[in-house]
Amino acid sequence: MQRHAGLILKSDTPKGRGVFTTAPITAGTVIETCPVLLISEKEVQAHTKHTELNHYTYNWPVLSAYNHHGSCQAIVFGLGSMFNHSRRKQNVTWERDLSQKTITYRALRRIEIGEELCISYGDRLTFIDAEELAGRESDDESENNPINNIQLGL
Repeated sequence: MQRHAGLILKSDTPKGRGVFTTAPITAGTVIETCPVLLISEKEVQAHTKHTELNHYTYNWPVLSAYNHHGSCQAIVFGLGSMFNHSRRKQNVTWERDLSQKTITYRALRRIEIGEELCISYGDRLTFIDAEELAGRESDDESENNPINNIQLGL
């Protein structure tokens, strides 16, 4: 397995825990390759679904003995399950290796020292998106701020 030097886990961020870098990361760099543990849908329904662990699993495609496609859940080891979600500031992408049962995370762009590493969780979020909420609150504040409502007659 592989991990970029300089990654740290902080527990006191606005999003809770998060992965940050203490060294710049160039675009395309492998940030981490993480092994995964697969959990069947039956196990998810019976156990995982009822625990906090359910919020940290990834969907994982599988091919059954009868060549029918299905899915299960994957628990990602390493820092992979600690990357927070971002649509606006996503700077990390990920790719599954089904045969090796790993996920590789790469930098989408240059990531600066002190920056949080974020992936997109997609559109089906099971939580309120902190960035979207913050964006709406700042939009509301700007509408209510009289200075922002002044129109210049040019």
